[in-house]
Amino acid sequence: MIAAALRMVSKRFGEVVALDRVDFAVEAGEVVALVGPNGAGKTTALAILLGLRRPDDGTAEVFGVDPRQVRARLAVGVTPQESGFPPTLRVREIVELVRAHFPFAVPTDELLGRFRLDTIARRQAGGLSGGERRRLSVALAFAGDPAAIFLDEPTAGLDVESRRSVWAEIDRYSADGGTVLLTTHYLEEADRLAGRIVLLAQGRVVAEGSPTQLADLARASGLEEAFLALTGAPA
Repeated sequence: MIAAALRMVSKRFGEVVALDRVDFAVEAGEVVALVGPNGAGKTTALAILLGLRRPDDGTAEVFGVDPRQVRARLAVGVTPQESGFPPTLRVREIVELVRAHFPFAVPTDELLGRFRLDTIARRQAGGLSGGERRRLSVALAFAGDPAAIFLDEPTAGLDVESRRSVWAEIDRYSADGGTVLLTTHYLEEADRLAGRIVLLAQGRVVAEGSPTQLADLARASGLEEAFLALTGAPA
């Protein structure tokens, strides 16, 4: 079953072409990483799959329906690239607010424990560090026990320990059959988590395959440095 797909999708913002006939699909139970430099179109692709933006051309679907439909949105958890929380709400209150939108939500205490938020559950959002806010944002993607999660740069700004704990939760979720589509600048992260990588550059899909296949292709063509530059990763 196809969990999410963009079918020949194009999107423009004025004179800027954000996506140019992008076509890819994510199978249910698959972990796919979208990689590419800033401005490649990764966040725009996720926004269209979430029904937050409409494509100028082409179509998007989530579990076979328009992503703007309620049943599509109930099936998906999301971590946006940037998150804003009401500064006076406490961590526990934010988790419970998001859980209330889903019929089969993960218990609050379980979610707080899994993402190492239990020790700061009574703290107001305005007093959280950047890393704590990011952990909370990632935790909320899992709150509704969704069939798929879309994560936009999920570990950006996290320390090594926090990053690995997030990876462990993604592993746990995918091992239980969950579908994951994530964007990342970290090749290590894509290689560690994803069974397939889709490389975007200038709004187009320029390569696609397993981490091993893409690495072999880059080595065989003598384009390793170019590949690293495309992903935005340090050489």
